[in-house]
Amino acid sequence: MPPIFAVKTTARQERTVADMIANREESEIHAVLAPDSLTSYVMVEADGDAVIKRVLEEIPHARGLVSSGGNVGKSSMAEVEHFLSPTPDVEGIAEGDIVELIAGPFKGEKARVQRIDETKDQVTVELYEATVPIPVTVRGDQIRVLDSDER
Repeated sequence: MPPIFAVKTTARQERTVADMIANREESEIHAVLAPDSLTSYVMVEADGDAVIKRVLEEIPHARGLVSSGGNVGKSSMAEVEHFLSPTPDVEGIAEGDIVELIAGPFKGEKARVQRIDETKDQVTVELYEATVPIPVTVRGDQIRVLDSDER
């Protein structure tokens, strides 16, 4: 398996640098990863550091390969594996949290979380201003936590 190299970039330009590297037709570069949770870095899977250094010379916002103690930015698959698995949208939401619906027919309404279904990535909420409490089930990406009991 080819090594994975860390490339330093300008902050908030990770996606641009990753796209420019990926659009280069280099047979020695196999994959490019720009995770949202990793600021100012792009991970590149390539046969060697020479091809990456050559490509980075022509890409704006790319600052170069990360190196420490003579080891030129190499990472293992185990170190980047957690960036490859998606996190559920309901992660960080707890029953009793006060949320705002940010999409759908109840957009802008405030509600209290009643139940969380992590397997379906859905949350059942009860609207605050409703005269009759009606449970509404929405996707996890359609709500924003305003106030949490756990904080």
